[in-house]
Amino acid sequence: MLLYNRLDFIDSDPIQIPRRFSRKEDIEIAGFLTATISWGQRKSIINNANRLMDIMDNAPYDFLMENSFSSNGNADMERLKCFVHRTFNGNDCLFFLESLKNMYTYHGGLETVFTDGYRTTYTAFGALQHFRNVFLSLPHDTHVRKHLSDVSANSSAKRLNMFLRWMIREDENEVDFGLWKNIPTSALMLPLDVHTGDVARAYGLLNRKQNDWKAVEEITAVLRSFDAVDPIKYDFALFGIGVFEGKETIGQ
Repeated sequence: MLLYNRLDFIDSDPIQIPRRFSRKEDIEIAGFLTATISWGQRKSIINNANRLMDIMDNAPYDFLMENSFSSNGNADMERLKCFVHRTFNGNDCLFFLESLKNMYTYHGGLETVFTDGYRTTYTAFGALQHFRNVFLSLPHDTHVRKHLSDVSANSSAKRLNMFLRWMIREDENEVDFGLWKNIPTSALMLPLDVHTGDVARAYGLLNRKQNDWKAVEEITAVLRSFDAVDPIKYDFALFGIGVFEGKETIGQ
């Protein structure tokens, strides 16, 4: 685990994008947007996330609060309309920014929304379900929904679970941020993808064949038997073995 849970791991990981910032809101927004596009080639993810931060003047929170993402004619809006990462297109990007602005304006921000959801059931499932409902509460094209996992439809929610790990987990090696204090590390769920799933099955930690929410619950329960307080620390080993054994992509 310590082979990957260390600062030099950041050099090849998308978490380097929110690591550029010190303001809480900038870290949250940069982290969420980076996690949103974290599938495919790692180099492409990092390049496109950096490009998105550049469009936002490297001040994500100020950029959100000072702009209307439903207006036309603004040069920044035109650049955002041209933003593409795989199937995440410019219109998706504009809606994501508008929805984030709505959260910070009317719902207390990302931390409050996730915390309110967590407190409905005291589970990550509740947090993720509530977050999605609030996020999609604005009028939107159905295309944007494919980029926001639905745990109630049995999605593994890999990218959202990764984002929660970044924000919540206290990390003595200073990889994860540990910014949010109202959701315990013990409630986190494994960011399950092709790599972590394959490695977990190879080591006899996961029986379910599909990489879905039921598999997330199964593998996380096993990891909690190893460490009930910080079960997701094992993500570093599972993911690192899967990616760095000759694979350079991040699964959905």
